[in-house]
Amino acid sequence: MYKSKLHQMALTTPTDYWNDSCAVSELSYAIEHGAVGATTNPTIVLGVLKKEMHLWRGRIKEIIAENPTGSEEQVTWQLIEEMAVKGAGLLRPVFEARHGLKGRISIQTNPTFYRDSERIVAQALRFHGLAPNMQVKIPVTAAGVTAIEEATYRGVNVNATVSFCVPQALAVAAAVERGLNRRAAAGLPVAGMSPVCTIMAGRLDDWLHVLEKRDNIIETPGYPDWAGIACVKRAYAIFQERGYRSRLLVAAYRHHLHWSEHIGGDLILSMPYEWQLLYNASDVEVKNRFSDPVPPEIVASLARHFPDFCRAYEPDGMTVAEFDTFGPTARTLRQFIGSYQELVALVRDFMLPNPDVK
Repeated sequence: MYKSKLHQMALTTPTDYWNDSCAVSELSYAIEHGAVGATTNPTIVLGVLKKEMHLWRGRIKEIIAENPTGSEEQVTWQLIEEMAVKGAGLLRPVFEARHGLKGRISIQTNPTFYRDSERIVAQALRFHGLAPNMQVKIPVTAAGVTAIEEATYRGVNVNATVSFCVPQALAVAAAVERGLNRRAAAGLPVAGMSPVCTIMAGRLDDWLHVLEKRDNIIETPGYPDWAGIACVKRAYAIFQERGYRSRLLVAAYRHHLHWSEHIGGDLILSMPYEWQLLYNASDVEVKNRFSDPVPPEIVASLARHFPDFCRAYEPDGMTVAEFDTFGPTARTLRQFIGSYQELVALVRDFMLPNPDVK
């Protein structure tokens, strides 16, 4: 009856899954196994090119030839946009079958804009117009929260990213509500919008592991691997209680608990292709675990050992002004910006081939 464990999850629970890549082969596999969306970021796009350069080499040369005065960054962004549009086409049947509420692909705004809400909104509006089923990723920085409200008001389906914790998720949900309420007050439609808020669960876990080494903290082995899960489950409960219209998305997979502990929740799991293969080949049972609380002794221990876990787990643990300097935010932005710059350098090699290499 079921093609795989993920297919079973998609058909028997409220939990959706997305493909965490726009690679054609990977997205095709995911759709076949029940995926109803996809996502990209600079690191993902760079990885896709390395895997599927044979599909894009000719087109990169054409874009350069078609834009004789185009800068490296302009060519890079046209390439990113075309990759997202191609993925959107693969998801279009899902989008139409689900009446626009599913079947979207996320495209990320320029990570170097993380301090500039106006530039984020301008790029979000451009991306929104590329295809009917675009979802636009906006970072949950101080400027990003402002941009999320404005972009939502202007009809953009947002996917808040660079987000790791309960205070960020709540700030996103509140900003989306303000944007949706402004739209409704202006007589603009909101029924077809599907805002999403990501929690990059594994990246919060990563940060606690960094703190263990940096600050000589001794924690029970395995406990930090529950930090992101604890934040997802707490944020979800508050979303339900307050009736927020944003839907949570879990990303940044490090182990099977980032999948298995979230099965059964009315949320989205955005999984890299490699993890999909692992899960489908595993003996992990597909059953509702989302309603199971994180063991309280784990939460108590993390709170005792890591002040940054308290900042991430408590609804008022951080102000919006503090988001930019939170450890996982800074680490992730630096990685995304680095990947973006590497992507531009890859395009440069097409525009200005290295004369020292034969």
